[in-house]
Amino acid sequence: MSLKRIAPSVLAADFANLQRDVEMINNSDADWFHIDIMDGVFVPNISFGMPVLRDIVKHASKTIDVHLMIVNPDRYIQTFADLGSDILTVHYEACTHLHRTLQAIKAAGMKAGVALNPHTSVNLLEDTIQDIDMVCLMSVNPGFGGQNFIENTYHKVAVLKEMIEHKNANTLIEIDGGVTNKNAKQLVDAGADVLVAGSYVFKAEDPVTTVKELRKLVN
Repeated sequence: MSLKRIAPSVLAADFANLQRDVEMINNSDADWFHIDIMDGVFVPNISFGMPVLRDIVKHASKTIDVHLMIVNPDRYIQTFADLGSDILTVHYEACTHLHRTLQAIKAAGMKAGVALNPHTSVNLLEDTIQDIDMVCLMSVNPGFGGQNFIENTYHKVAVLKEMIEHKNANTLIEIDGGVTNKNAKQLVDAGADVLVAGSYVFKAEDPVTTVKELRKLVN
């Protein structure tokens, strides 16, 4: 079984103590930083933008996994590469020419991810799956942290995993939203590779121990 990754979502961090929370992730068993960039147009919320990302990258010592919940993401691909993003994920629903966007992300030196909203079928990725480094399945409606997990996600993971294997692709499956110790193992068993956990980690009394326990469940 390949190593599973845990990616705490910085959206749930304490923004008044951001450096402290970044250092906490550095010192934990987590693998990646998951960073949501929202524009208030594609999703009904605005998170943080480029200056905050630049400051996070300055202190982070792990992979920077950036999730763009914005319209017209093509405009900013090079900007996010310059800021130090390792993985750049765009929403299928926001890309008119998905293949071209994926090529542009890779040309800028990053891995290319595609996110799907809960209502979007994984079958829509059949023609591009070999060009996608990671698919991010939204297991809540995008925009706000702390929402309840959508149960249909297990089925989507299984269908997507089958497609990836059928196409001989090396695509990772990431789950974003409502991930806790109650569903982590079931998600991994269904085929997930990366678990994004926000509120569950940052609102815990002891986030480092919470990450450690999540790690034990999935590896």
